[in-house]
Amino acid sequence: MTLSAIWTAFLTIVIREVRRFMRIWAQTLLPPAVTMTLYFIIFGNLIGSRIGEMGGFDYMSYIVPGLIMMSVITNSYANVVSSFFSMKFQRSIEELLVSPVPHWVILAGYVTGGMARGLGIGIIVTLVSLVFTRLEIHHLPVMALTIVLTSALFSLGGFINAMLATKFDDISIVPTFVLTPLTYLGGVFYSIQLLPEFWQGVSMVNPILYMVNAFRYGILGVSDVDVTMSLLMILVFIVILAVVALNMLKRGKGIRH
Repeated sequence: MTLSAIWTAFLTIVIREVRRFMRIWAQTLLPPAVTMTLYFIIFGNLIGSRIGEMGGFDYMSYIVPGLIMMSVITNSYANVVSSFFSMKFQRSIEELLVSPVPHWVILAGYVTGGMARGLGIGIIVTLVSLVFTRLEIHHLPVMALTIVLTSALFSLGGFINAMLATKFDDISIVPTFVLTPLTYLGGVFYSIQLLPEFWQGVSMVNPILYMVNAFRYGILGVSDVDVTMSLLMILVFIVILAVVALNMLKRGKGIRH
């Protein structure tokens, strides 16, 4: 394929993905905004007023980066896993696979579509947070790089989950039993400095802790972990998942029988 044809194929997949979640915005864009508003009211205002400061900031400001990151993670993942599995379930993905479109273009298209939804939700949640608190960006490049890389990472994760899933129930297992616990235990609502030494060590195994803290550093300038190490870790995970996803796609894992 020529470069022009590759670009056209890539844009076609991305536009399809964006139109898909925009068409059902009441199911894809509105619920996260409502959910995060409840988080801000309950945890930020009601509980936060009793907690006081954390990390040198009022509790509402402290949890905002974590809540933004949590919404980006869940929606980037959900968009790709639901979209690609639906294509696989309907057998329409086979038409794409027999076309001359390179496998990496298919992967990049779906991942970019997932990133579009994740980052879009991130912007919506950020705007909602401005109703409750004031945000001052400490380090814009770190903040932007962290949220873009994290969105790409979990879009890749959603793609792999969709490849492995054999029924609709399978696409909810990872978000329910893996993503949700790791996110809540990833420093979204607290600093790990408050934990006993043993549990601090356990928390360091959680990859989402590094993403949340790198993003928090970008906004507030505070982090429980080294930011450079966090960004490198995210990059390493992206490379690993991209290689795995591309290899599965080439072999037709879960598609060719």
